[in-house]
Amino acid sequence: MDNPYTCCMFDLDGTIINTIHALTYTTNLVLEHFHLGPVSEAAMMQMVGNGYKKQMERSLRAAGDRDLVYFEESLPLYQELFSRYCLYQLEPYPGMSELLNRMKAAGMKLAVLTNKPHQRGIETVEAVYGKGFFDVVLGEKEEIPKKPDPTGAFMVMDTLGVAKENCLYMGDTNTDMETAANAGLDAVGAIWGFRGRKELEAFHPKFLAENPLDVAELLGI
Repeated sequence: MDNPYTCCMFDLDGTIINTIHALTYTTNLVLEHFHLGPVSEAAMMQMVGNGYKKQMERSLRAAGDRDLVYFEESLPLYQELFSRYCLYQLEPYPGMSELLNRMKAAGMKLAVLTNKPHQRGIETVEAVYGKGFFDVVLGEKEEIPKKPDPTGAFMVMDTLGVAKENCLYMGDTNTDMETAANAGLDAVGAIWGFRGRKELEAFHPKFLAENPLDVAELLGI
C-alpha cells in the first residue's frame, strides 16, 4: 500500500518495550510491604494499561485486599519504588527497533503516548531507544486525562503538526484501541503485547499485526 501516514503514535508498555518484569517486580515489592502477594507476570499483564492507581487497585484485590484497606498507602510507595526499578529487565520487542528505523527512514514522525507517569515514561523510552529518538514522549500528568481519553493524543498531534488522517496509533490493549477510536485515528493492534488477538479484534482496528515487521510490510516501508 502507499503509506498515507506521516506519524505513528505508540503505546509504551507491551507495545514498543516489554516492561512486564519491572511492573511486576515493583508491584510485588509494594504487596510484600503489606504482607500480600505476589502476583504473577501473567496476571500483571491483565492489570496494567489504565495508570498505576488502577494497577495497584487491581493488584491489591488480586492479592486479597478486597476492601482496598492499603490502597491509599500503596500509591506513594509504588511511585517511590518505581522510580528506582522502572528500568528493571526492560526488553525491546524483537523487530521493533527495525520497524522504528524504517519509519524514520520513510520520513515519519514518532511519538509515545503512555499512561505511565510522565518522567518514568521518558526514562523507560530513553533507556531502550536513547535520548531524542522519539519526537514526543507524553506520559501521565495531573492536568491530562489518562487514555482512553483522547486529550493526550490531540496534544501530541498538535505538537507535531500532524492531522489525524495522517497519524497511525499502535497499542496492545483495549485502552489503546479505545484511545485511537476516541481520537479518530487508524489503529494497529499489537498482538505481541500484553493482551493478545482476541481483546484487540473486538475493537476492529485498521490493522492487526503478529510482530512489528508485519507493520512495515503493511505500510510498504
